[in-house]
Amino acid sequence: MKIDKIVDAIGQADDEMVEKTETYRKPKSKRRWGWLPLTALGTAAALALGIFILPLFSGEQLLDPSKNSTEYKSQVVKGDYPIILATYPLMAQYPDANKLASEEYDAAFDTWWQDRRISASTELVDENAWEEFVQSTLPLFLDTSKGQNAVYSPINIYLALAMLAEVADGDSRAQILAAMGLDNINTAAKQAGILWQKHYIDDGASKSILANSFWLADDFVYKKETLERLAEMYFASSFQGEMGSEDYTNALRNWLNEQTGGLLEESIEGIEFDTDTIMALASTIYFQSRWADEFVSENNVEQIFHTPKGGVLTEFMTQSRTSTYYWHDKFSAISKNLNDMGNIWFILPDEDVSTSELLNDDAIMELVKADYDYPNQKYLIVNLSLPKFDISSDIDLTDGLKALGITDIFNVAKSDFSALTENANGIILTKADHAARVTVDEEGVKAAAYTVLMKCGSAAPPDEKIDFVLDRPFIFVITGNSGLPLFVGVVNNPAA
Repeated sequence: MKIDKIVDAIGQADDEMVEKTETYRKPKSKRRWGWLPLTALGTAAALALGIFILPLFSGEQLLDPSKNSTEYKSQVVKGDYPIILATYPLMAQYPDANKLASEEYDAAFDTWWQDRRISASTELVDENAWEEFVQSTLPLFLDTSKGQNAVYSPINIYLALAMLAEVADGDSRAQILAAMGLDNINTAAKQAGILWQKHYIDDGASKSILANSFWLADDFVYKKETLERLAEMYFASSFQGEMGSEDYTNALRNWLNEQTGGLLEESIEGIEFDTDTIMALASTIYFQSRWADEFVSENNVEQIFHTPKGGVLTEFMTQSRTSTYYWHDKFSAISKNLNDMGNIWFILPDEDVSTSELLNDDAIMELVKADYDYPNQKYLIVNLSLPKFDISSDIDLTDGLKALGITDIFNVAKSDFSALTENANGIILTKADHAARVTVDEEGVKAAAYTVLMKCGSAAPPDEKIDFVLDRPFIFVITGNSGLPLFVGVVNNPAA
């Protein structure tokens, strides 16, 4: 059924009902391992990179990635580097009404709609474990004590930890699983696989891609069955080449650029293998969407954003429309729909509440999880004023991982990576960094609002109209169709 037919059938449905359905409408001494995750959005992308020391591989043949080629497609990598290429599900494509007859369009649209609903509605093995992981990592990986911007991708880190658990064993594996809220590796693999499939979208209209890969040195031996499991359960491809060579480094960079839509090209240019590199674990998330209700640049205004260090003149996007307004005794919030992709939440702390205080509170996760079932909400006219921003941050995950109880993999006497190689002695994690970037503007993930200086407390808004002005530090959460957080960030200075 075409969308205009759906609208006709709705008849007198109010704007709130339409808004709620808009998501689905058309229109070499000691052996070591270092791990470097990196992320971005606006388009959004995330990348995790890691380094191992591994033993020699005997030269097995490339596994056939074309099984059931009508339902799967393979990555394409130039050169002789692939060992195993993960196969991605083929999604029903968003139909082009200009190229199809009415009946063909209706059938194609119904197929696309059903495909999207199935992937988004699949339930996690343990949703509480995922939510607790996000809540526990918010204050660990979003340190804004110095008044800087901050952003990270909890799903990117979660998937990277799941793969890390796959190649670890013993107490090393147990600590990683405990940090993820899980008790066995099979549960972790299933949980990670569902997270991947819930957020994988490549339908010709939108993109939300989570890609994983392992890059191996050509003179070390690893367990082939482990790489096969990673390909099957985590959609992770594996490659092997000469560490330190320009060609192999370029293959990695090309793969990263392809998976992140070229959004991180400048950062990726600085990534390279040296001769001491043993293995890299790369995990990316790429997210691209437009607003369901776009903003008009002619309505932008310049006004002051009150940073922790003083006021800065900033360009704000503005928009007035009926929407759901949420309130709590520490913050107020709204949610803006992304076109067929999810939402972005804007959470404004009360004037006497810091973003750090909110990040240590479970109220944000309760709001995002409850969504339209949140008790304190009202449907009214919202005059929204949102600053355009392009923020990024670099996070050293080491202390945070240790705070989560992941310690043995950093200790040469205790680390256990025997699931990856027979000769695992001395392999440790030496580097764990995460970098992220998010852009919000008129053309991508963006919002418009009026600026207001007001305290939004525990009482309901008194009028049928409210100004929601994000002109002081605020928190944002980007969710996929599943409602699960993909990116979380704090904007302290949109002009930085």
